Amino acid sequence: MFLLIAFCVVFLIQSYFYLYLFRGYAYNQPESIKNFYPPVSIIVCAKNEAKNLKQLITDLLSQEYSEFEIVLVDDASVDGSLELMKSLHSKMLPPNISMKIISIDEHESKGKKFALTRGIMDAGHDILLLTDADCRPVSRYWIKSMVSGFADGNQMVLGYGAYKKIKGSFLNKLIRFETFMTAVQYFSSALSGKPYMGVGRNIAYTKQVFSRANGFEAHHQVRSGDDDLFVNQISNYAKIGICDHTESFTVSEPKPNFAAWIRQKRRHITTASHYRLYHKILLGSFYLSQIGFYALFLIALLTQTHLNIITTLFFIRFFLWYLILIKSSERLNEKDLIGLGPLYEISIIFIQLYIFLKNIVFPPKHW
Repeated sequence: MFLLIAFCVVFLIQSYFYLYLFRGYAYNQPESIKNFYPPVSIIVCAKNEAKNLKQLITDLLSQEYSEFEIVLVDDASVDGSLELMKSLHSKMLPPNISMKIISIDEHESKGKKFALTRGIMDAGHDILLLTDADCRPVSRYWIKSMVSGFADGNQMVLGYGAYKKIKGSFLNKLIRFETFMTAVQYFSSALSGKPYMGVGRNIAYTKQVFSRANGFEAHHQVRSGDDDLFVNQISNYAKIGICDHTESFTVSEPKPNFAAWIRQKRRHITTASHYRLYHKILLGSFYLSQIGFYALFLIALLTQTHLNIITTLFFIRFFLWYLILIKSSERLNEKDLIGLGPLYEISIIFIQLYIFLKNIVFPPKHW
């Protein structure tokens, strides 16, 4: 009887997430892109990104937008990134675009948060649009789409930072599925009025809200978290919206191998311990109910205990899973992930468990 009760509990928790929280995003009517064109500062921090900067800046210069500046922050690069920035800056720019370059030498370099703060402080406009040097906007209307989210009085807009699709790569599907599910969670939470994170690859906020939060001072001791911890920090007083129009996406190259991806995820997971208690409970409940769902179903199969009821609930959960995620994948242009989605989900569960245990045994000190 304990097995049946435990399975019913995790089934109900999973049903809450899919039927209430995630459905709120999947079936939410997207906001139309509004004719709203305030001047914008695009902030890009780069550390040894010469191979990516030229293409990114080319893409930014082709954006269809009335007035914006590009603020490039070179964080003590040694690969010629600063020289590349200067060469691009010296070229003739369209009249609606300006460019600033900020150079941080190796003696004052203190990580990405410091570099971002320098760029934000030097930005000439109140609306800040951030991306990474290894990202690319997928359309010429990236700025317009993201900035449209401020028309309703939002102080922050969360965007989607996708990863490039690589045909025939299981690792690529894993990376993209994890990214997709994370986006479903943070978009859903934002729409429910409880935003907890965003991604630095594609996020926008006002200089005013950055100043009110005293920048990244509240978590300056944490090396990462310039995106999720900042969202978590201001979520109790700032109005935060989302933008998932296809034109608003950015795309990045995924990590080339499993080891590099694990290192990246270890860094990301360390920031979760600094979230608000409510968000930690919410995320912990979702993850533990995922583990419990599969583990208890496997025990029921092996012991042949209450198999009829548990099997019925198992398939009901997957009906809800497909119902919500098919719709969400259409919105985020990730439909190819859904067919084998349960396999990716199980893989991610065990990978996250491995990372969590490894971080406990071998706490990361340097990245």
